[in-house]
Amino acid sequence: MSINPNPQGKGLTPVLDSLTDSRAMVPVPAKDIQQISNELFTSLFVLHSSFGFRPVIGKHYYLYKQASLFRLSLISPDEWGGDSFGQYVGQCMLQKDVTWTLNIDEAAARDPILMGLIRQQKKVMEQLLESRQLIDEALPFYVASLPFYQRALASGLAASLRTSMIKSGIQGLSYRQAAKLLETNKQASTD
Repeated sequence: MSINPNPQGKGLTPVLDSLTDSRAMVPVPAKDIQQISNELFTSLFVLHSSFGFRPVIGKHYYLYKQASLFRLSLISPDEWGGDSFGQYVGQCMLQKDVTWTLNIDEAAARDPILMGLIRQQKKVMEQLLESRQLIDEALPFYVASLPFYQRALASGLAASLRTSMIKSGIQGLSYRQAAKLLETNKQASTD
């Protein structure tokens, strides 16, 4: 009888594979500061939830809130057959550029407490962006407090958003400078 010394598969090769997979392998488009801010918030909101599986690009996942914790699940609310897993928040998907989308459920969108919590966390993210000298400093290249898969995906998210910032010419700018550039570009396009 042989014993597997690495039952979770988190040895050096799988770790390197996860990090490589978490980097955007598709062309990443240029994004303005508003899109960067929104994608950073949504992605980190999902990545700070609890999950112990390796997410796959293009697959639907389901976000639940139980007490003060958020949990990402492979199982939809219809499959749970009730709210035993907590309040259903919405459907998430990992995109090819390593950002996450979150489509909030209609019932969750009508919950003032949940929506207030989300708005509060969004405000904290915006304050973080504004407090950094450069936007780049807010990117989550390494977040020690996150579990393995979340940390690897956060690193990939940071690399993807940095590439978008380079393409849009906002890398190395402060949040206010990038916002001013966005406003200038919007005004120029309407003139």
